[in-house]
Amino acid sequence: MTEKKTRVLISKLGLDGHDRGAKLVAHALKEAGIKVFYQGIRHTINEVVDKAIQEQVEFIGMSFLAGDHMTIVPKVINELKQKQAGNIKIFIGGIILKEQIPELKSMGVQQVFLPGTPLKEIADYVKTHAAKQDL
Repeated sequence: MTEKKTRVLISKLGLDGHDRGAKLVAHALKEAGIKVFYQGIRHTINEVVDKAIQEQVEFIGMSFLAGDHMTIVPKVINELKQKQAGNIKIFIGGIILKEQIPELKSMGVQQVFLPGTPLKEIADYVKTHAAKQDL
């Protein structure tokens, strides 16, 4: 019997076109044996949520470099809840102020990865927390 692979969607929302970090994370997750759907840049909230539901992912990973995460993240979480997909976990990375992390976590973000986080740490986090219902 084969073990079900953890499934993750990596995406960039809004107009930020800088996706090198997101591509690196997607590659590292694939190398760790995780099924990754890399959506690319400039997607809407609805596109990301719909793709996550369609692919039955356990995580959505979003990368932010333009400072719009405090606006976009709550909208993604709300859209997931409206579409009865609130069980999909969210992690984010990029240029995030440390003082914003508690607020992001109170919104429902499971983890925030800042620049310089080892890629193995991200992959280990996803693998460890994929099956957990409450984080």
